[in-house]
Amino acid sequence: MDLGLSGKRALITGASKGIGKAIAARLIAEGVSVAICARHPDELGVAVDELKEGGKCWGAPCDISDPEANDRWIDDAVRALGGCDLFVANASALALGSEEADWEASFSVDLMGAVRGANRLIPVMAEAGGGAMLFISSVAALETFLMPAAYNALKAALITYASQLSQAVAPQNIRVNCVSPGAIEFPGGTWDHARREMPDLYQATVAKQPTGRLGSPEEVADAVAFLLSDRANWITGENLVVDGGYTSRVAF
Repeated sequence: MDLGLSGKRALITGASKGIGKAIAARLIAEGVSVAICARHPDELGVAVDELKEGGKCWGAPCDISDPEANDRWIDDAVRALGGCDLFVANASALALGSEEADWEASFSVDLMGAVRGANRLIPVMAEAGGGAMLFISSVAALETFLMPAAYNALKAALITYASQLSQAVAPQNIRVNCVSPGAIEFPGGTWDHARREMPDLYQATVAKQPTGRLGSPEEVADAVAFLLSDRANWITGENLVVDGGYTSRVAF
């Protein structure tokens, strides 16, 4: 299937590893020019060098929780690519606790990272004739998961924001959707850490998976690429769960 992505320009936050990096690689493979950011310059530099082997990739370090730095990165990325057609808000503070600092971190990165990016890029996309935005949420937003955590609640807020934003920007030919991954395992990630440090939790999570395994970043990236593509032109305001059947809810 031709996704109709070739020649488009995408900004992706939090893309030096894991899901963000896999999304960047998938879009580059489809002919998209990509700009990425992450907090750690060394990790970002390695990712940019690897992604450049497949196509055009520009990157610069950025702390998404800093509004001025975030705006500056977006403006620089738009200039580097010559515009923006696609935006993926993937950066997360991964604040899995419930202390006040966890709430502040999740609000600043997971929610406001998407809000600031959208506010900055809506005029850019509108001027270009439209575009698509994709926010990475989580199945932790959809059901009780492990413990009361800032991460879970702010990821839920992100879904509501995306749905309402999609209605507001549809007249400008801009689509907004969410993808909610389940447990995704990759080297250095949360579930890789759980496998080594919390084996009981890891095995219990695998046991709950009908497929008997955790997911990969590439499986999430495939879903994201479709929702960003022209093949999904009639889909907006949706939250696509990509979890291999982990959640047991019924959604009508």
